[in-house]
Amino acid sequence: MTTFLKSREAILCAAILALLALIASRFPAFVAPGNLVRVFTDTSPLILLALGQTVVILTRCIDLSVAANLALTGMVCAMLNAAYPGVPVAVILLLALAMGALMGMFNGLLVWKLNIPPIVVTLGTMTIYRGIIFVISGGAWVNAHEMSAAFTGFPRANLLGLPVLAWIAIAVTALFLIGIARAPLGRAFYAVGGNPHAAVYTGIDVGRTQFMAFTISGMLAGLTGYLWVARYSVAYVDIAGGFELEVVAACVIGGISIAGGAGTILGTLLGALFLGIVKNALPVVDISPFWQLAISGTAIIVAVAFNARSGRSRGRIILKRAEGHA
Repeated sequence: MTTFLKSREAILCAAILALLALIASRFPAFVAPGNLVRVFTDTSPLILLALGQTVVILTRCIDLSVAANLALTGMVCAMLNAAYPGVPVAVILLLALAMGALMGMFNGLLVWKLNIPPIVVTLGTMTIYRGIIFVISGGAWVNAHEMSAAFTGFPRANLLGLPVLAWIAIAVTALFLIGIARAPLGRAFYAVGGNPHAAVYTGIDVGRTQFMAFTISGMLAGLTGYLWVARYSVAYVDIAGGFELEVVAACVIGGISIAGGAGTILGTLLGALFLGIVKNALPVVDISPFWQLAISGTAIIVAVAFNARSGRSRGRIILKRAEGHA
């Protein structure tokens, strides 16, 4: 219990509660159960993308193409629905997952087989995916009146007081909490990020593990692409523009080390919730939403500095212990 109270997750929990209390002191309606459900639902796409980004960062990589993946998959799903409204939602979900996974696999193959730095690969594919959206759509939008009721209704459907979108975020989070902790692949993510050279000696294929991380990230981005356009009933070229910054911010604020191999799924969830509350609170406190990017960027810098300082402190403790044994 004492260890948890000193952890990054406990600090984030306290920060979220303090933020909610501060907002509630001026706007009590913000913390009403119905509004908190809306805030969580609004944050669900960020949670899904941040979970995928987490496994990528754990392996000492980064995926800056997630928002472009989301946008391309969402546009294809929207155009398919507009052309063939009778296609079942289950088929569209499978298409979204497959498309997202393929884009993630493309990133992973370039990093694994060609040994290109992940930031270069994903910056390039981010531009490619955005360009493909413009080519296939001709720059045109797909609007609500072109989408079927089943297509737009799925993520909004209410189940036990929560929209399906929120339940999907909860289910994926639970899957990650169990999988990362217990599955061999989850342990491999940490091993590769913590010490890739040592991981090789334990029989872990570093490139293949990073490939799997990119595939998972891409799959979640594809799923989120359909959920996004269906929930907001619109698809266009610049959808989710700049959203990759918020995704990285959620991970870093949650304690995921950019150097890889450190952090928790719970931390990522709390980081995403913190940003989600801030984003939803901005209009309430009469601050322009355009400040969101500035806030996200500042949060990344502060969180990275905090992580680096914590890492140095741990390093000094290890050195002191080593000197004591000498």
